[in-house]
Amino acid sequence: MPRQRVIELTLLFLVSLIICSLYALSAHGNRSSIPANILPFLLIILALLAIGHAAIHFLVPTADGILFPIAGLLNGIGYVFIVRLDSGLASNQAIWTAIAMSAFVLTIFCVRNALSLKRHKILFGFIGLSLLLLPLLPYIDSGSGKTKLWVQLGEFSIQPAELAKVLLPIFFASYLIENRELLTLGGKGFSTFTLPEIRHIRPLGIGSLISLLILIVYQDPGFSLIFFFISTVLLWVATDRLIYLGFGTLFYTVGALACFSIFDSLQDKISVWLDPWDNTADAGYQILQSTFALASGGLTGTGPGIGSPQRIPEAETDFIFAVLGEELGLMGATAILISYLLIVGLGYRIAIRAHTAFETLLAAGLTTAIGAQAAIVIAGVLRLSPLTELQIPFMAYGPSSLVSNYIIIGILLRISQSTPPIDPHYSSITNGTRSV
Repeated sequence: MPRQRVIELTLLFLVSLIICSLYALSAHGNRSSIPANILPFLLIILALLAIGHAAIHFLVPTADGILFPIAGLLNGIGYVFIVRLDSGLASNQAIWTAIAMSAFVLTIFCVRNALSLKRHKILFGFIGLSLLLLPLLPYIDSGSGKTKLWVQLGEFSIQPAELAKVLLPIFFASYLIENRELLTLGGKGFSTFTLPEIRHIRPLGIGSLISLLILIVYQDPGFSLIFFFISTVLLWVATDRLIYLGFGTLFYTVGALACFSIFDSLQDKISVWLDPWDNTADAGYQILQSTFALASGGLTGTGPGIGSPQRIPEAETDFIFAVLGEELGLMGATAILISYLLIVGLGYRIAIRAHTAFETLLAAGLTTAIGAQAAIVIAGVLRLSPLTELQIPFMAYGPSSLVSNYIIIGILLRISQSTPPIDPHYSSITNGTRSV
């Protein structure tokens, strides 16, 4: 067995112990509502992780061995807390985890070479934009009490933009690879740096414009920020010019400030964020309850199954991080943050060590999507930024989010399959990365 698979199998065994221990503690808490018949669903989740490991072993045997166990850990912890909050969601979340794992296996099976995705960039770009526009169609049901970010499919609600965040980075990476020589050309010199010519910053303007259009149409900063981060980071990686980061941030900031000054719904989000006490009967109630939950958790938490997360509306989706902070405390919340930082670090390491420039950009874009989403959600829960309609990756109850993020993990593992094995004496960057 390859060394990476031994590491992965060992970590999955530890992940299973953590998930089962957390389940046992939550089920015996004095405020717990987990019924005994939930145990088979938990075993299904663990079996799905084993299936994912088997698929990796046979399809990408030398791929990274740490990325999948961390995703499985977050998925399993999230499942235990979702059941803790609403036991009726146990079967639904188990079904969607099975669908997400199926999508993960299909991804590493069908994408035999990440470079093959480049050939279909126009198709992926068209489908990605279509998914962004899908909730705006007149006969599309967004569900009771939900914004236009959602599409109702029977008993479930999905966010098409979650799948768009997988497809659009493929288009962006392909476009930037084909035009990187033009984008890296210098313009007029100014002091210690060179300003790019106007015609060379059109991709930056288009990326910022799409992000602002998402903000205008959906009246929510979540996906707008994600696509802004993806387009700007990819342009920076492709050109190795920090000035693009400055221009991109300036364009988006000016446009976002204009949008917030025009639209009342965006102004309401800002007012709730700055002073939730003035909105205790409405939107401010949720953020205040999450703040109280985090405060009551202290350093080590109240303990699984002992907190009072039912006071937080929609806790299983938007505010599951606050529930973790209450019952696992600052130490548990910090462990979750470290897990996301590990995913981001591993994703960027895969990008750095990729053989081709396209794989480097694609891995960087997909990693940015997961990292930006986690950061935006956690910042909203901690009142560091306004609330959004996003779900924290792998943990929250969100079918489309779970599926899209497992697809991203599958693509990253496929890219890491083609990278050199980890070697302590390996100190040089691949030729493919230098070409970026």
